[in-house]
Amino acid sequence: MLAAMPDSAPSPLSAGGASPRTGGDACPGTLRLHRADDGALARVRIPGGVLSADQAEALLTAAARFGDGELHLTSRGNVQLRGLGTECGGELAGLLTDAGLLPSAAHERARNIVASPLAGLDGSPSLRSWLTELDGLVCSSPAAASLSGRFLFALDDGRGDVDALGADVTLIAEGPSGAAAVLRIGTADEVFRVPVAEAPRAALLAAEEFLRAAGESGAWRVKDLPDDVRAELVRSIGSASAGPAVHRPRPRTATPPAPGLHGSAITADVPLGRLTPTQWRLLTETARRYGGELRLTPWRGIVIPGPVPRPEAADALRTLAESGLITAPDSPWTGVGACIGHPGCAKSLSDVRAEAGAAVGAPGRLPVYWSGCERRCGHPHGEWIDVVVTPDGHRISHVRGERREARTTVRNDPAALAAAVAAARA
Repeated sequence: MLAAMPDSAPSPLSAGGASPRTGGDACPGTLRLHRADDGALARVRIPGGVLSADQAEALLTAAARFGDGELHLTSRGNVQLRGLGTECGGELAGLLTDAGLLPSAAHERARNIVASPLAGLDGSPSLRSWLTELDGLVCSSPAAASLSGRFLFALDDGRGDVDALGADVTLIAEGPSGAAAVLRIGTADEVFRVPVAEAPRAALLAAEEFLRAAGESGAWRVKDLPDDVRAELVRSIGSASAGPAVHRPRPRTATPPAPGLHGSAITADVPLGRLTPTQWRLLTETARRYGGELRLTPWRGIVIPGPVPRPEAADALRTLAESGLITAPDSPWTGVGACIGHPGCAKSLSDVRAEAGAAVGAPGRLPVYWSGCERRCGHPHGEWIDVVVTPDGHRISHVRGERREARTTVRNDPAALAAAVAAARA
């Protein structure tokens, strides 16, 4: 890891708490860069994926000034800058601070919040007040500074899209107007009712309680806790909530917004999550014409909330498609993802992005994700086709939650690999 500035002392937990870490958090951020084979990498947290057009321009400026010019979307709706010089950290932090993208140096890796990207746009409840308040509470909590960069909050508008991602703390709005709220801890099937006005604070308190429960276990996330500790954590948070436990199993499959038009909002997906400067500039200019906001999705897509007048929407979608973005669900790129692969990552055994592109064919029923090694960085959740490069070839598995089925390995035959992946997706 490359320290862009001196590390601050660990923030204390709430009174009586003890630090749950004995080592540092290796997750990349903007103040501590990660060394990759193609240069240093910065991960900029974008809570809820919400960017103003001015902030989007600032990110493009940062990518051009310090990195390779491209912007990469992550599976948490964040942005990664790659190819950075190792000494750029201070200047990068200053640029992002001026743009409002770095409100707290102590909390920059703890601001992991995903939100339903269509919230408030198609008759579902708006989550903006929850998002703003939760981000503010996280940044003002000394305890929250100790959260791992892997720890995840989710705000779901009731449709179940981000609830399915298995976040550590999830708030779910209930009813058409979001008049009720429930809180889920990890992937537990039980949720707890909380007052709507107190929901963001309940989420923060749950995260702080997790830090205390983690103790000396070294757990980064709720799922990493020993079973008995995790069960006690859920019980203790439930006892402090405003209502009894409610049985509400978590959705097992996340359903991202389909590319195209949603009411008066435009959605475009990004092939392999990689945006050229031209594509990013086009999206920013489009957003500036229609309300000035972009929402990055956990499925490597972008929503422009608009309102976009329907007569102009077709032209806007056509222009985005001409730039190489996915604007219709029947695109062969829909549902195709991959890690950075070789040569960007030293651990990768092949150039999986090139292999994924060579295997693209008819759209499949299931998403597919290509990984250059067993770490499978950035893989999706729910049900999907897992393609992992091993020393013996490409291993193809059908993943359903925690289960893996129908494993097969294809060795050094691109045509057979493409056929096997297409068959698995179907």
